[in-house]
Amino acid sequence: MVIASPSPAVLAITGLSWILALGWLKAAVGALRGMKTLPDLTQLDPNTLPELDLGTAPHMTVVVPACNEQEAIQATLRSLLGSNGIRLQIVAVDDRSTDRTGALMEQVAAEAQRSGSPHTLQVIRNRALPDGWLGKPHAMHLAAQQARAPWLLFTDADLFFAPQALALALRHVLAEQADHLVLIPTLIRKGIGEAAMIANLQAPLAWAIRLWKVRDPRARDFMGVGGFNLIRAATYQQVGGFAALKMEVIEDMGLGARVKQVGCRSRVALGPHLVSIHWIVGLLGIVSNIEKNAFAAVRYRLIPAFFMCLALAIQVLAPLAVLFLGVWAWPSGVLTYAGIALMIRANRGLNGVSPWAALLFAPCSAIIWYAVVRSVVLTLVRGGVAWRGTLYPLAQLRREAAPWW
Repeated sequence: MVIASPSPAVLAITGLSWILALGWLKAAVGALRGMKTLPDLTQLDPNTLPELDLGTAPHMTVVVPACNEQEAIQATLRSLLGSNGIRLQIVAVDDRSTDRTGALMEQVAAEAQRSGSPHTLQVIRNRALPDGWLGKPHAMHLAAQQARAPWLLFTDADLFFAPQALALALRHVLAEQADHLVLIPTLIRKGIGEAAMIANLQAPLAWAIRLWKVRDPRARDFMGVGGFNLIRAATYQQVGGFAALKMEVIEDMGLGARVKQVGCRSRVALGPHLVSIHWIVGLLGIVSNIEKNAFAAVRYRLIPAFFMCLALAIQVLAPLAVLFLGVWAWPSGVLTYAGIALMIRANRGLNGVSPWAALLFAPCSAIIWYAVVRSVVLTLVRGGVAWRGTLYPLAQLRREAAPWW
């Protein structure tokens, strides 16, 4: 009996699947080792951390930009005002909102003043966007000009802060003698779909950004999170502030990149439920979240965008394709999914999701692929990025998009 040799196409698919399997396993082993080294602020012994002088001066200026955030803004501000063990100067910016965001901010500010809170809450009502600026960087630039504290926290208008979160974060970064701290927010999830999407989004991102390497000055890895970018005021000035990121769509990552580029010390920490946000709403919620960011991540360049989309498609299709090539080809597909499961296991401190979520990798990644393609196509068709009612021209975004590496 003569057994037919596999065709070149079959061999190519199988070989590609083996490359993926080995790549996932290698990345997962690195993540399993590295993620264990990230500090969990909820597990630190407070006696090992520097004490804060609870005088009258603020320890931290918290910048909260908001555009049409009337549903969440009061809960966010009240959670900040509930912070203990620290004194805050909170500067909230109503950035051209067309709803009740500004009025609700002022209502919370009046409540804080009447209650004798140890924190201050200042509201800025911004009605104009200068040429050459994106809305959010401009709003944060305005607020930072009011800062009186030696540390600045840039956050978002839809997060919830535990009472001890900011004091723990500041004491930790002081103990580390660092200049910049990213505390990874806990992503609230409702249902299997949201949990699977969170896990299967974070898993491939770990190939590009090794969180445990951010502290290494020799590594290119950097990090910034819109919900929690804590930076020394002096370092903020050193990197040029948001005036140096005027047209940066992914301004949080841009700030993290600049901190690393100038040789300052950046750190990443975990802290389950210290800072929380319901970021992905429903299985398809990621589509709108990625709309403005995906094309910006490759600096609006078509060739890298093409290869990003191709890589996502291969990740989805290659491990599944080997299932139809015969039993002899299955091990590569099985090992690919084993690597994905191990990566999700490594990230469990980030999301608390079971490695079994890897079984939904293909449909979740297909949605992410669609979201990335949509981001590129919409930006090209519109001639720019449309966000919060403003269209930012693509030509200008490309001119201002500084390289991250």
